[in-house]
Amino acid sequence: MAVIVDTMRDINNILNKYEDSRTSNWLFMSSPFYTLGICLTYVYVVKVLGPKFMENRKPFQLKNTLIVYNFLQVVFSIWLFSEIGKGGWLTGEYSLSCQPVDYSNKPSTLRMVHASWWYYFSKFTEFMDTIFFVLRKKNDQISTLHVIHHGVMPMSVWFGVKYTPGGHSTFFGFLNTFVHIVMYTYYMLSAMGPRVQKYLWWKKYLTSMQMIQFVAIMIHAFQLLFINCNYPRAFVWWIGMHAVMFFFLFKEFYNQTYNRKRMNSAKSQNGAIQNGAAQNGTVQNGVVHNGVVHNGAVQNGCVQNGDVRNRAVQNGIKQNGAIQNGTSKITNVSEYYMNGTDVNQRLKSD
Repeated sequence: MAVIVDTMRDINNILNKYEDSRTSNWLFMSSPFYTLGICLTYVYVVKVLGPKFMENRKPFQLKNTLIVYNFLQVVFSIWLFSEIGKGGWLTGEYSLSCQPVDYSNKPSTLRMVHASWWYYFSKFTEFMDTIFFVLRKKNDQISTLHVIHHGVMPMSVWFGVKYTPGGHSTFFGFLNTFVHIVMYTYYMLSAMGPRVQKYLWWKKYLTSMQMIQFVAIMIHAFQLLFINCNYPRAFVWWIGMHAVMFFFLFKEFYNQTYNRKRMNSAKSQNGAIQNGAAQNGTVQNGVVHNGVVHNGAVQNGCVQNGDVRNRAVQNGIKQNGAIQNGTSKITNVSEYYMNGTDVNQRLKSD
């Protein structure tokens, strides 16, 4: 135990050597272990403790709670976007090509420093997204992507606030808060129920927007590897690789959710559902396409005429009339089409 404590103290001493004194005494900024502990607790709660707690309980109905929560997140995101923008990105003080960290105490600089800490704090409030999934027993939505995204972000932003609360890397937060304005607006509207949900056809474009965001962050960060800029290279890689990781995670989610759904839909239309029991061969041509298989054994061919319609087909071939009690051995009308047999003649002869 003493070894662990000593190791943690040594790590803190190393980390504190290069800290920004303006944020060193702020909440959770003195050591990374507070943030790390909260993140690990979050993962344990949403993956183990929460699902176990809800295992034999009914899902909570949280409609009004979700509407209020998402509304507050929209307001919070708008405020953060405004503060980060006024701290430099919307005032013309910041450059997209190279923005060193300003360690002075100018009002605009301190505004960005405070906005950076509040952005860090917002990552903890977003844990509630997952908590609500747990309470509503929406475990299928607690994906690996979801947990990694929420579990990693606080730790990632902590380093930025600790050492570079301002400058080039705040572009990440600037874009991210804008995306969250749109995202939480969608969640708020979705929580209002079916009457509103039918207008939310643009859901998949949220994921596209998030992927575009990460591409923009990658380009913005990695450009500093090729130009001279007084900004720590370590944070260029830190921010850039986070964007790369999240891009591919969101891309995988997009493929699984939307591309796979489209492929399954295409298979349904061109396979068993569209063409009956058979998927290939004569189903698309000849009598089978317009006969028993395609139109359910009712539309065309011998089935429409005579008493066969109400006996052999409507009642399932073996339930009523002569078909049930006679000598016919017909068990599957479509079988005769597949084998080229004239069903009318066979039924008449029986």
